[in-house]
Amino acid sequence: MTGLALLIPVALGLGLLGLAGFFWSVKSGQFDDADGAALRILIDDEDQP
Repeated sequence: MTGLALLIPVALGLGLLGLAGFFWSVKSGQFDDADGAALRILIDDEDQP
């Protein structure tokens, strides 16, 4: 029972830390252009040497 009293707050803390990291990455623009890099390889750049 004392193990649960330790593991539940640790699990909640790690979950909140992950959620805070996700919101930080959304706020800083990490997910703005998810398809741009995948489609950039299909663009034919014959004009540039």
